[in-house]
Amino acid sequence: MLGSQLTKRARQLGAALLFSLAVGEPLLAQVDTVPRIRQFTWRDLAIIEAFAIMAVAAAPLDRRMALRLQDSTAQRNRLIRRTATFVRTVADPGSVLIGVGMYTYGKLRKNERAADLGLHGTEALAVGEVIGVVLKGVIGRARPYVNIDNPHDYQLFRGFGSNGAYRSMPSGHTIAAFAAASAVTSETSRWWPSSVWYIAPVMYGGAAAAGVSRMYSNAHWASDVATGAAVGTMAGIMVVRWHHSHPGNVTDRFFLGASLREGFTSGGRAALQFSPIF
Repeated sequence: MLGSQLTKRARQLGAALLFSLAVGEPLLAQVDTVPRIRQFTWRDLAIIEAFAIMAVAAAPLDRRMALRLQDSTAQRNRLIRRTATFVRTVADPGSVLIGVGMYTYGKLRKNERAADLGLHGTEALAVGEVIGVVLKGVIGRARPYVNIDNPHDYQLFRGFGSNGAYRSMPSGHTIAAFAAASAVTSETSRWWPSSVWYIAPVMYGGAAAAGVSRMYSNAHWASDVATGAAVGTMAGIMVVRWHHSHPGNVTDRFFLGASLREGFTSGGRAALQFSPIF
């Protein structure tokens, strides 16, 4: 009975979101005539609403999907288990290490695009992480391992100061994975517009796998993953767009304008010397 009611509400919300998109698109399109890079467009609204529909639609299926992934057959599968561990690690902390490593490589080899991608990708991860931490604390949702039969265990502000058991929504690993995916896709599409057709499926496909791995580990519900995907995607898009619409901003001047070279410490040890521009 509850599941049917939730499904009905999900459909109603989905219809309302689609209607608001149909109404809002022409209004935002009028703003598109302004000859400057906009921080928020009707396409962003479409993305947010698509993820909102996914999250609401997934909510009635949270328990069913959690039970299916915790089935003994799935849990005993060595290939699935190893794959889940791998993609989870690549998402976090792997995405941070990759971003910092790409920035470092770009500065050392004077490859501006690599440094740009590494910096903005890492910043997108940081922004997404901050938003995720706040939402986790405010929503205070119990993780599936607390009680897999009760996906509706929410309590405002319970997530702050908890041991992690009540910080389920949104999924932090999913935020990281989608923030990296959207940042990379947004940056590379500026250099090679046609690249989006093969880079986006790979990046977002890997990000989705990271989200499923968190469900497989019984750490998140399906709706947690959908919410994390929305936060991460928008973090990546907004960070990249902001930097390119504000050339010469403080962050870019400090990091992209800085020099990074190989050198030695006073003790004779090899080290990287970072010289920022203020």
